[in-house]
Amino acid sequence: MADRVIAGRAIVAGEAEGEALVTDAALSFWGGYDFHTGEIIDRHHPLAGVHAAGRVLAVPFSKGSSTTTAVLLEAVRAGTAPAAILTTGVDAFFALASIVAGVMYGKSFPVVALEPDEFALLQTGERLTVERSGVIRRTAS
Repeated sequence: MADRVIAGRAIVAGEAEGEALVTDAALSFWGGYDFHTGEIIDRHHPLAGVHAAGRVLAVPFSKGSSTTTAVLLEAVRAGTAPAAILTTGVDAFFALASIVAGVMYGKSFPVVALEPDEFALLQTGERLTVERSGVIRRTAS
């Protein structure tokens, strides 16, 4: 696959790169993500048992409440958070976690909203580069 570009909307600007981890199922971080290890622990989720730490997590939206923010903050502190999160819309819990992590720990992560049809193009395993502008560059891994 040649280098391909998706123009996303930066909700929280930042730069990151990593292997894509893509799901079409919403994820609850409260009880669904182990911030000690970065593993998705919701046994009913399609990504159960997979580690998202350091990867570019593409999840359509969060499921649950503001506890998603708390779990992501702990993951940032522990060094087990995703490198970036790509969504299909503005997700306030993901954005809040990144913003507060930047203030508390000096380590925010990009949160980028994509149109659903462009989100559907993403594939687990491909290499993604997230630019401050919200542009996502896709390259084969």
